[in-house]
Amino acid sequence: MSQIEKVKIISRRLIIDDRGWFFKAITGTEEDIPNHTGEVYLTMGKPGQGKGGHYHPKAVEWFTVIEGSAILKLEDIETKERKEIELSLEKACSVFVPNNVAHIFVNSGDSDFIVLAYTDLLYDPADTIAYIL
Repeated sequence: MSQIEKVKIISRRLIIDDRGWFFKAITGTEEDIPNHTGEVYLTMGKPGQGKGGHYHPKAVEWFTVIEGSAILKLEDIETKERKEIELSLEKACSVFVPNNVAHIFVNSGDSDFIVLAYTDLLYDPADTIAYIL
């Protein structure tokens, strides 16, 4: 099985009422989630811009768009298989990206997007390899 075939889209429940919305991006029950805490971070991208453009030989990540919209472009660095996933809060999902899958978020809307991310390992610059998709 190639690494890109291990990418998982995990449906999530978006609860909306007159006060706003509630959404669990990581529940702790996901397959492949480690027993230790990695890193949680946010990144924002301007309209027409891309964020990412790299892969990790070791780390795996879970991504959830919580504002705006973006296309997540993926490529297995070994087989060159590609996949694109349209993401927005309204689609209510998280995407698991295994190691050795290059990824970039491209803003597909007319406002900023925000991605909530979780990675299983602490940041190591040697584990972030630039990659053009």
